[in-house]
Amino acid sequence: MGIIVGILVLAAASVVSIMVGNHPLNLDEAVSALTQYTGSDTDRVVRYIRVPRTLTGILAGIALGLAGAVMQGLTRNPLAGPGILGINAGAAFAVVVAMSAFGITALTGYIWFAFLGAAVAAVFVYMLGSLGYGGATPVKLALAGAAFGALIGSLTTAISLLDRATFNEFRFWVVGSLGRADIESLLTVSPFIAIGALAAVGVSRALNSIALGDDMARSLGARVVAVRITCAIAVILLAGAATAIAGPIAFIGLVVPHIARALVGPDYRWIMAWCVVLAPTLVLLADVLGRIATQPHELQVGIVTALAGAPFFLYLVRNRKVAKL
Repeated sequence: MGIIVGILVLAAASVVSIMVGNHPLNLDEAVSALTQYTGSDTDRVVRYIRVPRTLTGILAGIALGLAGAVMQGLTRNPLAGPGILGINAGAAFAVVVAMSAFGITALTGYIWFAFLGAAVAAVFVYMLGSLGYGGATPVKLALAGAAFGALIGSLTTAISLLDRATFNEFRFWVVGSLGRADIESLLTVSPFIAIGALAAVGVSRALNSIALGDDMARSLGARVVAVRITCAIAVILLAGAATAIAGPIAFIGLVVPHIARALVGPDYRWIMAWCVVLAPTLVLLADVLGRIATQPHELQVGIVTALAGAPFFLYLVRNRKVAKL
């Protein structure tokens, strides 16, 4: 029953996302623009701006929510998330290199760089967090991700500032934005997000076993190595695609799995289901809030999620149970 309510809330958030903006619409206007297109300004706003923007929020939210859940389940790390562990930053750096060095400004070109950047960042941060006594603890991984994110973020900013054309292309995207989406971009990333989502859902039962430890998981029949490889592929596809289409949106992948876990407990099958519903809802609501908070201007969705997610991250860091992991 709860998941049905969540789906209805997501549907309502989608409708609000289509209606709200500098050119507010009522429900009749929005429905008419979708069903009886006449070529008016209102119809064009709905079809070519609001609908792609809403669909981008849904796809990016699903991808980030599932990526965060997989990362937390695989590493048994409550601080794991695409933003915290530097994966989004790695993907963003690769994209700006593609723009500056190769002149690639189309999503169909730089999405491959986003995947590569996400993969390299994931491997590097995990190796860095594994150094020293105790291996890859949650706090060490978070610190490694923060250090890597700060370093790579500085390089990303430096490259974009040195190249005016890259800066103009990059400046809105880098903070996390849904406003530049179009149907072609959505069609490009949808297959990658679909494959990543299927892989994530496919390992959800195995993540329940891995939560008990690798030895226990093997005794329960889980193929730990295969699960880890599948999880890595899922995270790279999901985080890379989300970053390519919407920029590095912060904290969604960290916060949403915790909210889902609070609602349904530790079963990753249900956590994944709730992430598919909750994450896009939060992304759309954050985008709507950014549109109305500073009218006639707007805050990009990545800024809103960062403002909302930072206190939650500090709570997790100060939580005694997390600190002891």
